[in-house]
Amino acid sequence: MTVESRFYHIVHTESSGGWGGQEIRILNEIREFVKLGFPVTLVCDAGSPIALRAQQYGLTTVQLPMGKKTIKGLFALRRWIVQNDFDLINTHSSSDSWMVAVAMLMTLKTVPIIRTRHVSAPVSTNRSTSWLYKKAAAHVVTTGERLRQTLIRDNGISPDNVTSVPTGIDCNIFTPTKDVEAVRKALDLPLDKCIIGIVATLRSWKGHSYLLDAFSQIDLSDSHLLVVGDGPQWDNINKQIDRLGLREKVTLCGDQQDVVPWMQAMDIFTLPSYANEGVPQGLMQAMACGLPVISTDVGSIVEIIDDNYTGIIVEKQSAAALTKAITALRQDNNLRQSIAERALLFARQNCDISAMRDRMNSVFLTILNRNNR
Repeated sequence: MTVESRFYHIVHTESSGGWGGQEIRILNEIREFVKLGFPVTLVCDAGSPIALRAQQYGLTTVQLPMGKKTIKGLFALRRWIVQNDFDLINTHSSSDSWMVAVAMLMTLKTVPIIRTRHVSAPVSTNRSTSWLYKKAAAHVVTTGERLRQTLIRDNGISPDNVTSVPTGIDCNIFTPTKDVEAVRKALDLPLDKCIIGIVATLRSWKGHSYLLDAFSQIDLSDSHLLVVGDGPQWDNINKQIDRLGLREKVTLCGDQQDVVPWMQAMDIFTLPSYANEGVPQGLMQAMACGLPVISTDVGSIVEIIDDNYTGIIVEKQSAAALTKAITALRQDNNLRQSIAERALLFARQNCDISAMRDRMNSVFLTILNRNNR
């Protein structure tokens, strides 16, 4: 019997204690498979944001002490693996990937491990990490083709053992609005300003500091900056806003579970990341909302942004380059509209979550059928 003839049980593990694009992708992927009838279990660090959000969604969730690589966490995970039946296990961060690999060695199970690599940070080439990626993992998934090529080139992973599956978004939810004024009124945002925005966890490498510096250099008489998100850089960003005298020109609204209206309120979307990206969900979401986007050549971003066609690519860590791009879009309505229209079409044709689900299903089936030979 091939695996295609039944619903296989998927286990996802995530040791991260943070909240961002990676965790959102995991939950969205799980929800897509659950909709189709697959049994899916999330094993994650106790009390973590992803655990709490998964419970809100009604997903099967197991909470273990796995935020760090500890003996306690390892044996708790081993015990759970021994006591439960499943068909494959998909790991997502460093700690859970290591603990799953070692725990599986401690059992007699031959369940395949899939390692998803979400970010563009270099993977160590030492012997232990090479074992983790080449031996312990039956297959590696990246969130962009450039990340895949990097693992092949720098880490010696066989091209047959690593697949790029970019994150998908729900293009039925992320859509342009027909009434920007009503959206802005509901959010208490300026009605008569050009709103430049960013939706991202407040981490240093997302480039918020460069965006603030860039924003301070444009014509502020008819501009407003909207920053959606929370994270470790909250205090630093607030201090920078005050230092630049931008308090009345910036809305810092914190984490929002529903970011759609906030995006729909924007005129221009920016994501000036300088590290640790795959294909960012925020960019795809903004494109699906019909926004012109500005970003950098980091990770696999250029797989969705064709410079001056579906968006604008600027030099990373350059406030001057950001200022120039923002000003160009503000001053040229035709440019802004044409980029937005092409971005919207690209997102609808290439970025829907169903494509991500189907490609992950294909990876899972390939590995399961190979494992059952």
